[in-house]
Amino acid sequence: MKKPVITGIGAYVPKGILTNKDLEKIVDTSDEWITTRTGIQERRIAAENETASDLALEAAKIALKRAGVRARNLDYIIFATATPDMLFPSAACILQHKLGAKHAACFDIAAGCSGFIYALSIAEKFIVSGDANNILVVGAEVLSRIVDWSDRSTCVLFGDGAGAVVISAMDGDRGIISTMLRSDGSYGDLLKLPGGGSLYPASHETVDNKLHYIKMQGNEVFKKAVKAMEDIAAEILEKNGFQGKDVDLLVPHQANLRIISAVQKRVNIPENRTYINIHKYGNTSAASIPIALYEASERGFLRERDLVLCVAFGAGFTWGAGLIRW
Repeated sequence: MKKPVITGIGAYVPKGILTNKDLEKIVDTSDEWITTRTGIQERRIAAENETASDLALEAAKIALKRAGVRARNLDYIIFATATPDMLFPSAACILQHKLGAKHAACFDIAAGCSGFIYALSIAEKFIVSGDANNILVVGAEVLSRIVDWSDRSTCVLFGDGAGAVVISAMDGDRGIISTMLRSDGSYGDLLKLPGGGSLYPASHETVDNKLHYIKMQGNEVFKKAVKAMEDIAAEILEKNGFQGKDVDLLVPHQANLRIISAVQKRVNIPENRTYINIHKYGNTSAASIPIALYEASERGFLRERDLVLCVAFGAGFTWGAGLIRW
């Protein structure tokens, strides 16, 4: 049986930087407050003409080049995003056209910040079933477009960026070992973007009421995120016969430094074996894990055959984890 192996990885972040000091001029907040409660110091902001598929394109080019795979040889493009260029066609189809990947079947995943793990899990199944040889998995977000810049509880948290991996069918014992996905829609109202769908289609009223921006009950989301990420990290390790001491690198969703610390403690992974870049980018939702994986690889934190644990939590609520033999 062929294994789903990450053969190439890429990332791209916009050039624009918005610091906590910059935010002090926009809303009633402070650098100290943001850093203490979240760990975020700055975030990237896309240019006016940049879309999610534009950011994804740059990350995908790097991933394909590293994998030695041509776009025309992709079987699937799976695009995780909460901020597609438009509702349809899918961001995956738009990216397919930009890449020239004419033979790839394309679709988007809407699982919030867990989107990359969800997409990774689907790609794993396609490879294991023999249905695909090369799959491009992308997480890309332009969250700055759906942030209410007058809401200090949310606007300080999010940033823009993209990450991509090529997953190929290969022999050997490297690759995705296991993925685990969970959801609980009963908490959907705690983190949502109400406007723009069939419930609240765009109108003067939805715009006036700011329904096209992220709405979040931060304290409740925080509590649920900590418990869910702790539990699923422990569960996937136990299911596959590993302990925290076996993990060479923990790559968590970069939402809040306190959440990351809680997960570390629960599964006994020290800070020096956890990749953290939230201070530079904030919460980039579905893009955060692939951006972190790319940086970890570039900086020499990832070596061949390392055991990597990825874990995420997002709107839905959704959460998930993945174990990878690098």
